Amino acid sequence: MSSASTSRAMLKTLSVVKKVKMGKRVEKILKDKGGSTSAQDNGDDDPNKTPEPYICTGIFEADFTEFCRRNLLKDNEIPAVVIRPKPPCAQAPPDNKSKDSKDSNASKDPTPDEGVDAANQEEAPPKTYVTKDKYAYFRPVVQVEMENEDKPTTVTEIYIRGWKVDSLMVGIFKQCWPIIEKLSVVNLWNVNLSEDVVKEFASFLPQCQNLKTLVIDGTWCPEEPWSLLIGEDSLLTSLSLRNNGITDKGAVMIGKALSTVKSSNKNLVSLNLSGNKITDVGAVAIANGLRMNRVLLSLSLANNNVSDEGAKKLGEVLSRFPLTHEEVVERRKLLSEKGSPDQGLLKSPPPSRRDRDRPGSVRSSSHMDKTDKKRDKSSKKKDTKRSDKDKDDARSNRSSADGRKGEKEDGKSSKTDAKKDKDDTTKGKKEDKWKKGLLKASIADTMSTKTSKGKKTSSKDKRVPESDSPEILEAINPLLEQVESMDNQLWIPGNRCLINLNLSRNKITDTGMKGLLLAVQYQITLLNLAPSPAMKGILRMSLTGNDVKKTDETYVKLQEVLLARDPYYKPPEKGGGDNQSLAG
Repeated sequence: MSSASTSRAMLKTLSVVKKVKMGKRVEKILKDKGGSTSAQDNGDDDPNKTPEPYICTGIFEADFTEFCRRNLLKDNEIPAVVIRPKPPCAQAPPDNKSKDSKDSNASKDPTPDEGVDAANQEEAPPKTYVTKDKYAYFRPVVQVEMENEDKPTTVTEIYIRGWKVDSLMVGIFKQCWPIIEKLSVVNLWNVNLSEDVVKEFASFLPQCQNLKTLVIDGTWCPEEPWSLLIGEDSLLTSLSLRNNGITDKGAVMIGKALSTVKSSNKNLVSLNLSGNKITDVGAVAIANGLRMNRVLLSLSLANNNVSDEGAKKLGEVLSRFPLTHEEVVERRKLLSEKGSPDQGLLKSPPPSRRDRDRPGSVRSSSHMDKTDKKRDKSSKKKDTKRSDKDKDDARSNRSSADGRKGEKEDGKSSKTDAKKDKDDTTKGKKEDKWKKGLLKASIADTMSTKTSKGKKTSSKDKRVPESDSPEILEAINPLLEQVESMDNQLWIPGNRCLINLNLSRNKITDTGMKGLLLAVQYQITLLNLAPSPAMKGILRMSLTGNDVKKTDETYVKLQEVLLARDPYYKPPEKGGGDNQSLAG
């Protein structure tokens, strides 16, 4: 009897515990849902009733889960929003001072706390992995990074890994992401996007004002609509499309998005197209996109199928190139709209309608009347002034005396002496100022001769301004740059804004290397003749892994030239081998 009673009691306690757990779960769900559960119950009672519109709070996790529920996703189907895991911090090496202090304390105290020492010895090293239950690792998750983990409104980066983003999910992102004020990076990997989804992304990404970096890697799309992401309304400054299987079809559209004769992208600074299937056709199209683009700073075409033809075209665009017929026509239009600067100086103002038919020597009657009236007024004023002067002289002659005349003469002599002293001091000051002005003018002349060779400066230009303001760099249309005519063609300088070019792991031979070497040498000579702070030219170029020997003359010379221009290059220091062995 005792065993049966105990078993019954155990069953009762287990049922009570289950009920308590279920109650807690229900309370949690109700808390998470908030007031939306009652609205959903009412909506179930009345199917024709539309749900109330949801106002985003700026908290990505709450807004995302609420929109998923409104789109009839179950709780186990909603991707969890978690903080992106970070690698563990390396433990700092213990200080020698602390060790010495511990040893001294141990020598003084013969009975130390054994429990504390055992805890320190048993402390496990940090793990580089996190274990999860069964298939939780394969469930869709949205990883986020925050400026402050205590404030859920400070989401700055969003990462999605290895699950399909369909049109339903993009519609939810369209409602959530523009509200996040500090969102600056979106990183997608292997998300299997369709053409409609990419178009939807391109439509609402400009609404995210602070979103500047977009990474879509390992995602194949047969239509290749990637050029829509860098349209005229795009605010992206960095775009990565690595390992997306982009062919020449997508590269041609990307080249047109970079620039055409009449438009160009004005925000994109970095473009990464490595690991795709771009050949010379696509490389030529991207090079044509660099003709009128003066914003892009970094371009990567690594691990593609680019050969000598594509390398030559890139070298041509970087050095100088002839204008096409369409570009010449557009240049003439721009010049006609802008107008030459000497046009306004040479032309006189247009005559009025009345003066067109009248000869130059004949004046109008109204003009003659005005001049006559002015002469009459001036003559009358002169007559009145003369009469007033005569009256004053007569009065002074009558009331003047001999003594007063002497005093006046003494006063006049003293005044003239004071004036002479003042004149001498002012002359001395003027001479000092004149000398300082000569010094300033000579300094200005030397500075102007250093900066602009062969230009003559006038005396007005030699004046030094009181407040030296920095030069304001204005974006100039490449079609309005200086033109050089050769072989009945107009040639303009190439793109000198691109500073980083990655062509590693392609099929470029020594002939393609010659074209790139000539382009870099031309940029260096042009920079020496006319230095420009905004147009430095190529500073880094990666060429490893191509079909050229490392002992080839052009390759070695190109590497030497680029090594001298690389801002990150540091020559090896003496005794570097010891440091490397210690570091290893």
